[in-house]
Parts: sequence; C-alpha cells; structure tokens
Amino acid sequence: MKFLRMLFQKTLTVPEKRELVRYVMKEHQASERRGCRIIGISRSLLYYSPNTARDLPVVGALQNQAHQYPVYGFGLMFNKLRQAGLQWNATRVYRIYRLLKLNFRRKGKKRLPDRYPQPLVIPHKMNPCWSVDFMSDALIDGRRFRLFNVVDDFNREALAIEVDLNIPAQRVVRILERLSAERGYPAFIRSDNGPELTAAALAEWAELHGVILDFIQPGRPMQNGFIQRFNKTLRTRNTRYVSVQNVI
Repeated sequence: MKFLRMLFQKTLTVPEKRELVRYVMKEHQASERRGCRIIGISRSLLYYSPNTARDLPVVGALQNQAHQYPVYGFGLMFNKLRQAGLQWNATRVYRIYRLLKLNFRRKGKKRLPDRYPQPLVIPHKMNPCWSVDFMSDALIDGRRFRLFNVVDDFNREALAIEVDLNIPAQRVVRILERLSAERGYPAFIRSDNGPELTAAALAEWAELHGVILDFIQPGRPMQNGFIQRFNKTLRTRNTRYVSVQNVI
C-alpha cells in the first residue's frame, strides 16, 4: 500500500524514488536495472551521494535571508544574494531552497524577529530620529480612513499628516522620500510592527539610504511615546473642533 500511495503522488523526490527502487527489487525480485527503469531513475542517481559540505554556505545564506526578510520568496532572496556578490547558480540555490522547505513557509501570521529598540531619548538636534505611526477613524458614511503621522523626535514637530482611505507601503516610502528630499535622511525611524512598516518596500528603501528601522516590541506602544503623545493631541483637538462645529 505504501508503494502504491507513493506512485500516485504528483511528484516524488529523489530519496523517495530510491526507496521505491529498493522496494521493487526486494519485494518483486526485480533487477536493479529493471527497478530503475520502472520508477524512472538512472542507476547512477541510485548511488549518488550529494556533497552536503559544499552546500553549507548556501544553506547559511538562505537561512539568514529567511530570518531577515520573512516575507521574501525565492526570487527576492536570490536577488539579495546576487546583490551581495554571491554568484551561485540559480538552479543550485533553488534546490537547497526547496530542501530547507522555505517554499512551504506558512502564509499566516508573520513571526517577527526579536526587537531591541533604542531607548526613548530626545536627540540633541533635528532629524536624527523620526517616529511614525498610523491612526484610523471613520467618516460619517461609515467608511474607514487612515492617517500616517511623522514626527521629529527632537522638537516633536509634525513633519507629515497624510490622510487617505488606504496608505500602502509604497505610499509610505513616497512620503518618507519626499520628507527626506526636504530635510535629509534620518539615521533612525522608530515604528511599531504594522504590515506597511515591516513590508519589503520600506526595508529596501531604508537599506538603500542607510536608514535604520527601529521597531518597538509588539504590544509596547509606550516605546514609541513621542508619536503616541502626538496622536493623542491630534485626536483630542480634532474631536473638540468637530464638537464645536456641530454646536454652531
């Protein structure tokens, strides 16, 4: 039964094919040549022993990429390896990628790497560190909208309050690039772990311009206290304004 189940699978790995050849040879007294022909494997591959030590650098590089960029697929990972000057063959890298089962990573909740945020201190000048965060609310017709806020930690100046029904990661990159063109690139950007802020687009932009993304620990909004205080002030003042307008 095990033999039949394996035969009816869509694809078989090389170790599984070797096992089937040995099964046919043992249970049906078939010769090695006949067993290989039935299963569809060459006789040389039956005894092939891979040089695993040669693949260790590729394994380490792929595991490092998977940890650093958990949302990347093979294409983006391979591009990163090429950018790092590693000229391994794509077929070889993909074979190891599959052996590590990186192509079967769960699509559910993304497991975040450990976060070690910098202490919340006031910089000695403008621009070394920005804090960013999202807010959300609803229009009178029930449609949700979002605000993307950017604050300079030095004097808590509001650098941007972007409002729209949807603000994806690419839009966040454009906002930060616009601000950087006016003020220069910050050294750090402090944020929570929202999907727009942990996206590959923002990570690539930050790496390109030497900006460190300083993520706070999940469930610890006080670690991003400057922007949290700004959000509270913005929400309170807008609520008061709306209340006064309704009275008038």
